[in-house]
Amino acid sequence: MMITHDTRCALDAVVDLLNTAPEGEAPGAPDTLTAVTAVEDFARRNNFSDVNTLGPDDLAAVRRVRGRFAEVFAAEDDRTAAARLNALVASAGTTPQLTDHDGYDWHVHYFAPGASVADRMAADGGMALAFLVVAGERERLRRCEAPDCRHAFVDLSRNRSRRYCDSRTCGNRLHVAAYRARRREAAG
Repeated sequence: MMITHDTRCALDAVVDLLNTAPEGEAPGAPDTLTAVTAVEDFARRNNFSDVNTLGPDDLAAVRRVRGRFAEVFAAEDDRTAAARLNALVASAGTTPQLTDHDGYDWHVHYFAPGASVADRMAADGGMALAFLVVAGERERLRRCEAPDCRHAFVDLSRNRSRRYCDSRTCGNRLHVAAYRARRREAAG
């Protein structure tokens, strides 16, 4: 599956945003998107350019967009996911524009110039997710199968076999636990 650089960045930002929510963490973990500074950190971490001064309204709007992305990940079928994505992208006032900035070649921004961080996420992230639905690849939107982790991720493996958000942490931890259980059982 061919994914352009800007689509990949948008998908990574959606996953990063989803993983700030308590359901994206171990059970009982706190919400890490509770202050305007957290939105600023998110925007910086995901290389959002031209972000203006943010306030409490931006925090609330980004949290709403996060909830809507979670609904797309939880959709039971493509039709439901498409309806949710259509509503999300429409609410952002999508205005596709070709742009080249910050050393990146030509790419498409789906948000209007001067759009809020929430509208930028809704437009760019929503379109990136829409491309997966159009390609028949919505099943690549997953949650980690580790029992103590519900992190979101996009499975970009060739054979769509990825089960854990990170094979070095969640996957390895479960494999080691299973190995130790087998050893205990064999020992007696």
